Amino acid sequence: MPVHPIIKATSLTKRYGDTVAVDRLSLTVDRGEVYALLGLNGAGKTTTIRMLLGMIRPSDGEVSLFGSPVRSGRSAMWADVGYLVETPAAYPDLTVTENLRLAARLRGLRDQHAVDDVVRRLDLGRHAEHRARTLSLGNARRLGLAKALLHRPALLILDEPANGLDPAGVAEIRHLLHDLAHEEGVTVVLSSHILTEVARIATRIGVLDRGRLVREVGAHELSAQARPRLNLSTRDDQAAVKSLREAGFTPESNGEAGLLLADERAVTRPDDVAALLVEAGLAPTRLVVEQDDLETYFLRLVGHAETVTR
Repeated sequence: MPVHPIIKATSLTKRYGDTVAVDRLSLTVDRGEVYALLGLNGAGKTTTIRMLLGMIRPSDGEVSLFGSPVRSGRSAMWADVGYLVETPAAYPDLTVTENLRLAARLRGLRDQHAVDDVVRRLDLGRHAEHRARTLSLGNARRLGLAKALLHRPALLILDEPANGLDPAGVAEIRHLLHDLAHEEGVTVVLSSHILTEVARIATRIGVLDRGRLVREVGAHELSAQARPRLNLSTRDDQAAVKSLREAGFTPESNGEAGLLLADERAVTRPDDVAALLVEAGLAPTRLVVEQDDLETYFLRLVGHAETVTR
């Protein structure tokens, strides 16, 4: 029997009039992966997730879950899917426990311990008898996650799951998702705009910019991608670019901050670069080797996307 990816999206596109929210996005997610869609606000993350869940119909392209196309009338697959998209919904005058018991009944769950178990896992015990309308944003988020996990889904799709949580809550959710994926084989797809948090949990990251999947990278590759670079300035950067290129370097503009050189020769022997510029009458006013952090790497990818889409 062939093994299908849990999620497969092919040339997924969504247009709203002249606006392209998602542009020919293709991806696959296998069982037990934690796949993160990373992008700035407006990059197309929520639209992508809504198409994966069949909440909105793509303008072009196809989505399949568990090897079956996402189409109206295919209700059986949703028994294995849990999701949280944007603002979590709850009956405001019902307590946390009442909301979860109602959700359990609607899903036809017979496990009497399902509600107690998810309350424990999401640390909602102290708020179990509080009405949903009295919950903080963070605890309302926990309730939404509890409803998504109630039926022990094989696939969990979450839109900004850490929204509204304090640092301790973010860490708890991170550990929970890690355990679900690595101990229970649950496939997790989540969206976020926070690279440092995503890097701690995702096995693979897809960077979205203006609706396009700019790059996919494994989490283990991130530290390697955060590369050292030589940052320099002169009194005439345009002339410095010419001299550096003639010497075999590949300078990049860093805007008003000067020039960047990622060449290994420049990073390991910055004195040679300085000597070259001095000899050309372009003595550097700034010369320092810097190490990218993860956020810089992300912004560099988005910057690359801008040059591609112009």
